Amino acid sequence: MCCSLLLFEFERLLSAMKFWRLEAAWVLSNIAAGSVSHKRLIYSSEAVLFLLQLLSTASFDIRKEVAYALGNLCVVPAEGSGQPNLILEHLTALIDRGCLSGYISLVRSPDIEAARLGLQFLELVMRGLPNGEGPKLVEKEDGIDAMERFQFHENEDLRNMANKLVDTYFGEDYGLDEM
Repeated sequence: MCCSLLLFEFERLLSAMKFWRLEAAWVLSNIAAGSVSHKRLIYSSEAVLFLLQLLSTASFDIRKEVAYALGNLCVVPAEGSGQPNLILEHLTALIDRGCLSGYISLVRSPDIEAARLGLQFLELVMRGLPNGEGPKLVEKEDGIDAMERFQFHENEDLRNMANKLVDTYFGEDYGLDEM
């Protein structure tokens, strides 16, 4: 059943019709939010390659839903209310395939939900990649600049989230010497 559904959704992702692509991304996002076996099933399918392509080329609403799907592939909910646990294999493979710039683009968007989603993914990258590689990659992709746009943002949650990420991974004094 699950494999049939996955195949059906993959075919809808390939559709030329925007509605079907958006719906397929939504369904895959919800499946990816499920069990580890669901995440692995999607991760090992051809759908991931197409999701990665859509993250950088599709219309905004599809890119946002695709970002949920890809992000869900990388985390397992933590016990209680702690930070989600990473599926490092999925995270590193998706980053190696170039998804980071798509998430940074979401951070830069005026859409609050999309910006929060992008910031959450940047946090996963900076926290999860070994040997301090996450912050280096985020900095290389101009992610710090994207986060700093929230320094004086009216949305307190996004402002606090972005400032905490910059302070935690780059130091509270990051960029002050440039002033």
